[in-house]
Amino acid sequence: LDYGMLHWLTFSLMFFCSLQDQFDNLEKHTQWGIEFLERYTKFVKERSEIELSYAKQIRNLSKKYQLKKNSKEEEEFKYTTSRAFLMTLNELNDYAGQHEVIAENLSTQIIAELSRYTQELKAERKSHFHDGRRAQQHIENSWKQLESSKRRFERDCKEADRAQHYFDKMDADINVTKADVEKAKQQAQLRHQIAEDSKNEYLTYLQKFNKDQHEHYYTLIPHIFQRIQEMEERRVGRVRESMRVYTEVEHKVLPIVSKCLDGMTKAAESIEPKMDSKQVVESYKSGFEPPGDVEFEDYSVSMKRAVSESSFLNARGESRRRSRSKLWPLLKRNKVRQEDYSHLPPEQRRKKLQAKLNDINKDIQKEMDQRDALTKMKDVYIKNPHLGDPDSIDPRLEEITQSLEKLQLEAHKFEVRPSQVQSSDTFKINLVCFTYCMSSAHSPDGSYTEDPSTETSMQFKSRSTEFDEEFDEEEPLPTIGTCKALYPFEGQNEGTISMAEGEMLYVIEEDKGDGWTRVRRNEDEEGYVPTSYIKLFLDTNAKGAMTYI
Repeated sequence: LDYGMLHWLTFSLMFFCSLQDQFDNLEKHTQWGIEFLERYTKFVKERSEIELSYAKQIRNLSKKYQLKKNSKEEEEFKYTTSRAFLMTLNELNDYAGQHEVIAENLSTQIIAELSRYTQELKAERKSHFHDGRRAQQHIENSWKQLESSKRRFERDCKEADRAQHYFDKMDADINVTKADVEKAKQQAQLRHQIAEDSKNEYLTYLQKFNKDQHEHYYTLIPHIFQRIQEMEERRVGRVRESMRVYTEVEHKVLPIVSKCLDGMTKAAESIEPKMDSKQVVESYKSGFEPPGDVEFEDYSVSMKRAVSESSFLNARGESRRRSRSKLWPLLKRNKVRQEDYSHLPPEQRRKKLQAKLNDINKDIQKEMDQRDALTKMKDVYIKNPHLGDPDSIDPRLEEITQSLEKLQLEAHKFEVRPSQVQSSDTFKINLVCFTYCMSSAHSPDGSYTEDPSTETSMQFKSRSTEFDEEFDEEEPLPTIGTCKALYPFEGQNEGTISMAEGEMLYVIEEDKGDGWTRVRRNEDEEGYVPTSYIKLFLDTNAKGAMTYI
């Protein structure tokens, strides 16, 4: 035998010698080992369920805050903060996937394996202890047979002694007949023969028991104990391997988890405050130029007053209040809002029209793709009539052609508008300014200025009146509530209105998504103020129209 085998035999002999009288306790210990294995399996199963539950909650959280299609939030994702948040949600979703991987690996590599092994271990343990109990029962039966033969041999020896004693007594008595002596002699000999047979039987059972006992303690039980020992060591080794796999499962996903966390860090570092600030400017700039300086008007000399556009737009007094509503196209809107977004400032109007044009172009592309697909299908039907009727495609092609014509017409309409946004509004303002300047050729007291052409003045006055009627033909918009100024606002841009902190104003038009609310102070003062600067009090029972002085 080599050294390893000798060491194993020595260790097995020590195991047997130490536990040969602890068979029942060894049985209890192996049962505890199986219960421990089941307990550890249950622990891993509950850990796997926790991982799955955690992954599900993380996925639901990520899904809850994901960008919804065709929602207002889609507009917010033009900012770096919103895009970084979206990247974080995507990384978080991948992070949840790694926890699902942990749960799956725990289930397949530990739970399933240990469950199967536990059943095998139970069957193996049952077999070993069944063999042990059978060997124990065999040696006990052999011992019982030995004890029984021993007691029988002892009893027969005593009876043989009594029969011999009786024979000796009868043989010494002169009064006993010879027949009685002979009978006693035969009885004594019979008992001696029975005792001798019992002795031989006892010797046989004794030899058998010694042999069984030697085989029991030196062959059967050591072999059974050796198998139990091997079984127990395999169980402990399996627990060790399962615990190693338990940690290895998580170690394997750590690199990916680390990448997810790195992705979240990268998302945070991608946030650009200046870029977001610039995006705010691009989103909400109106496109109007600030007003110019107010020029000095000298009434001390008789001269024609040349009022510039900028001085007119910012002039104080009665004439400004009377004409303000005519200078700002946004202060008056059509009662039915049209698709040209004329109620918006030029820059925002341009963006809305461009977005509308992009949507139309997408629809056109879809229709063209469908038309191309149907055309190819028709060609296939023409070449292979058994596949379908080519004429059945024509109605759908005609429908798509008509739809394309409508879309292309609408696209052409919107292609022209963005280029006219600034020019049309500027034209209106310049036209009003020009008309006002011409009508102002008269002096305040009704006398004429240096211009000798009365006819020309009357012509311009007539044109001014016509243009005023064009803008004034619409009734004032009814109020839909009130608002309170939370912060002071200087309405320096055209179309806006100044307000002081705490001032109450009438609301005549809600915010349409551009960040501005239309308000009115009195008959001649109305305009737009930032929605974030006011607190709205919308009331269906609000005053329908202001009482003008």
